[in-house]
Amino acid sequence: MEKVRGTARYVADITYPGMLHAVTARTRLPGGTIASITFDDHVPWSEYVVVTARDIPGINAVKMIETDQPVLVETHYRHAGEPVVLIAHPDPQALADALAAVHIDERPYATPPVFAIEEALRADTRRIAADNVYRDYLMEKGSVMDAEKESCQVFEAEYHTGAQEHLYIEPQGMMARMEGGILTVEGSLQCPYYVHAALMYATGLPEERVRVLQCATGGAFGGKEEYPSHIACHAALVTMKAGGRPVALIYGRGEDMAVTPKRHPSRSRVRLGASRDGRLRFIDIDFVIDGGAYLTLSPVVLSRGVIHAAGPYRCDNVRVRARAVATNHPPFGAFRGFGAPQSIFALEAALDELARMLEMEPDVLRRRNVLAPGDISPAGQRIEGPLDMQRVIGQALEACDYHAKVEAYRQWNAQKGAIRKGIGLATFYHGAGFTGNGELALRSRAGLRVGADGLVEILTSTTEMGQGMQTTLSGIVAEALRIPYEGVAVARPDTRDVPNSGPTVASRTCMVVGAILARAADDLIARLRTDAALPSVYGYGEFRDACARLHAAGGVTTIIADYRHPAGNEWDESVFQGSPYASFAWACYVAEVEVDAVTGETRIVDFTAVQEVGRVVHATVAAGQIEGGVVQGIGYALFEDVRFGADGQMANNRITNYIIPTSADIPPIRVLFLESRHGAGPGGAAGIGELPMDGPAPAIINAINAALGTEIRHVPAMPEHILAAMDRRSA
Repeated sequence: MEKVRGTARYVADITYPGMLHAVTARTRLPGGTIASITFDDHVPWSEYVVVTARDIPGINAVKMIETDQPVLVETHYRHAGEPVVLIAHPDPQALADALAAVHIDERPYATPPVFAIEEALRADTRRIAADNVYRDYLMEKGSVMDAEKESCQVFEAEYHTGAQEHLYIEPQGMMARMEGGILTVEGSLQCPYYVHAALMYATGLPEERVRVLQCATGGAFGGKEEYPSHIACHAALVTMKAGGRPVALIYGRGEDMAVTPKRHPSRSRVRLGASRDGRLRFIDIDFVIDGGAYLTLSPVVLSRGVIHAAGPYRCDNVRVRARAVATNHPPFGAFRGFGAPQSIFALEAALDELARMLEMEPDVLRRRNVLAPGDISPAGQRIEGPLDMQRVIGQALEACDYHAKVEAYRQWNAQKGAIRKGIGLATFYHGAGFTGNGELALRSRAGLRVGADGLVEILTSTTEMGQGMQTTLSGIVAEALRIPYEGVAVARPDTRDVPNSGPTVASRTCMVVGAILARAADDLIARLRTDAALPSVYGYGEFRDACARLHAAGGVTTIIADYRHPAGNEWDESVFQGSPYASFAWACYVAEVEVDAVTGETRIVDFTAVQEVGRVVHATVAAGQIEGGVVQGIGYALFEDVRFGADGQMANNRITNYIIPTSADIPPIRVLFLESRHGAGPGGAAGIGELPMDGPAPAIINAINAALGTEIRHVPAMPEHILAAMDRRSA
């Protein structure tokens, strides 16, 4: 409602008396050492607050999976754009001159920087991390080696995906201040308790003296998962040196795009073996992602990429070898899909090429191999429940009249006109929640609070960032309590007030946190019945009366519930075997394109997205998630080309030259849901937030290749890439 009324307060809307504005001086070289920092004396530095690594009272490292990344560079650094000096002043206009008056004397390393995946794997290049490999994972089922000895058709090729910028509407920004000895930080973020832990680590303050609040957040997509910890620490260090004065550190668009994490680029070598009738005999994939200069979240991105690499297909012999490598790019990080869009693209594009080799239709090949209840997935998880993936595929093909269009487009393209037409599909699934035992490790909690007026307030650190969290969770609680939606509110995420519900990532909001809140609602009803005479059958008035009686007897009531791990969901990370996710959402996406054979331009004319998500909790929110993910996937496939400069940073870090889809580029998107209530969430729901990021790119590239007879094996496929592919085909 605040957004509708225009009263929502984003971090840039907040001001405090005596507030300072801060900026960051950064390294310029792609790795090296800092010999000295000097300050021109024409600037009245006594009017400024200046912070360097020497001012850090705690540990000079950003707390994440590992602590290899400094809060501020002291001597050694790994990429261009690392923060070295923080400068603050009451007048933001005075900061540009001061920033220009800071001189960082940088000394390059003797060996050249490393920017490409294959360079990182070579033995004769700069060592950024041990062997330049952050993580090396292997997932095996059966024996690919034995399967290769059998008589089968073998297809192999190499696929690449580029980086992708989140381009959330609101750039990164944090604000810090000291109040009564409490360090309070608020800003645009996804994960309040991640920021809280990082602040404690860098400042040395105890838990009770650190408070983190979320402001209204203008988009995130994973880009505000880990990086706000950096800015929060920077703002906190400035406010601590400034005697507690409020400090705002808000990035401009260019700085945001240049230094913040992006989707990991990837390289996949895919080998598929199949019988002549299309039965998959083996899947063999070597999957590598570029982690950038520091580890950040690369291990969990890589892990999800591995698990999804072999797709939702029945195959007795699977081998996925995966590595995250170190380069001198700024670190890559969390992005919607979390590694799955990269590996799924490679497999789905390869399956279309295998189908052509077998002289088989792509949909027939997939339907012949897709998993069904009772089958064992490549990771060793038994597929349970009433899921019917054949029905998902069938509905997608029927909705877009797939088979008729395949034939019509073949006849059209035979005329060799300038405009070629194609239709392509992708079949995939996406696991919801943290991988394996991650949810057990998080030990998430959420709760409800109710006072005399009967308004039920949701207490969770799960954040609203435009994805509809408040609407979805309020609906779940209202349904569980059997009260109107208007009887539920969501408390502002504030680490002083709400329990740690885990991060707002991994399609876990509805399925995991929603399930915890549903249990809290059950506990609240039980409490109202035993202590406030709530009848077994009640209306909203009776519910509110019972709440008033409960309040009169004991004041405000707070009910906290804990996460419960599904029975039998065991996972062995060391061998990548077991049940990696409590629930999967399943989908089939179909893209129809027109390609200009003269200019290489692609226009998507229709898109069909059919998904089996267990249960749709809120139809509008769910459809919006799918539509938004499809649009983001269209950008990934055709438009969003991150270009890196000689220093390893993003060179086209402006909206004028980093192109995303506009409304003119978006086709009609047909969104259809199937529901079998197979999920682990409330009423059988599974997570869907990341699912729609996985399917558009392979479906679109498969459609382009079908239209042109090309072998495009990378995204984004820009017009020049398409023309080059046509030239290769002609040659």
